[in-house]
This record gives sequence, structure tokens and C-alpha cells, in this order.
Amino acid sequence: MKASYLLIILSTLAFSPQSHAEGWLDSIKSMFGMEAETPAMPNVADMISSVSGSVGIDKSQAEGSLASVFNYAKENISAEQFSSLSDSLPGIDSLMGAVPDISEITSEGGLDGLMDKAANYNDTLKTVNNLKKQFEALGLEPEMIMQVVNGVKAYLDTDEGKQIKEQLMQGLSKLSV
Repeated sequence: MKASYLLIILSTLAFSPQSHAEGWLDSIKSMFGMEAETPAMPNVADMISSVSGSVGIDKSQAEGSLASVFNYAKENISAEQFSSLSDSLPGIDSLMGAVPDISEITSEGGLDGLMDKAANYNDTLKTVNNLKKQFEALGLEPEMIMQVVNGVKAYLDTDEGKQIKEQLMQGLSKLSV
């Protein structure tokens, strides 16, 4: 008898209009008071943890490197585009305060010295040079910039993160390290 009731309930759920809109499994879950799982929206706190783990750096280095990458993007897209990016990714405004201070860092001689001089005459070189110095200020090699960018891309590689990823990639399109 109980099996008959269960079969009737399942049949009703499977053929009800709501089951086609939400999926029959979600209907069963809601019938038993269980919430359907919704994917987590991308946010800066989770991104920091993800990048820290995937790149193999500590949390403060991940925070500073992400701030540097987003700062670089901010300098290469319009204010409206960055505002949209900021609106889509909770926590980005507070993250921007973690950009390392490089005002006291100077490079003398060698390739770094030439890069500093060239950066005075070209805005693109200046932003790339600043990004490299910010990574160095965090104790990271400049070669790790692309590892951090790839970590961000991997974190945002979801349906919910797709738009954020596209906006960020516009800001990073000039990046070549």
C-alpha cells in the first residue's frame, strides 16, 4: 500500500507543470523541505583562497597579487567598465586597498633600470613595469603574474563567473610579461 502511494506521488511530481520548470528532482527536494542547491556567486574572498591554493602562495600574497592584477585591469579599461566589474564581483573595492606600495622601489642598471626609464615615455610599459614591481614587493617573481591570472580565470570559469571573466580579460588584453 505504501509503495502505491509513493508511486502516485512520484508520478504526480514527474508530470506536473512545476516539474518541467524546475526539474523533477528539485520538486521532490522542495516537497521534503530541502532547498535546491544554487551555485555560489563569485566573490573576492573565495577567489583569494582559490588563487592561493592553485598558485601555491600565502593568503596575503594572493590578496596583493590579485589587487595588483585588478589594478592593472582598472588602468586599461574605462571607469564604467571597471565599475561594472566591481558591481559583479563583491569585495573588489576593498581588495584594491591591498595593492602594494612601490613608490620607494627603484631599479638601478641592467634591464630593470632600462625598463624604469622606458616606462617614463610609454604608459603601457609603465603599467606593466608597475605590475612587475608590485609582484616583487610581495616577494613573488614577475613570472608568477600569468600564474595568478590563470588562477583567476580558472576560478571564474563557471556560468556565474563568465561575464566577470570577460570584463577582466578586456582589462588584461594588453598584458604581456
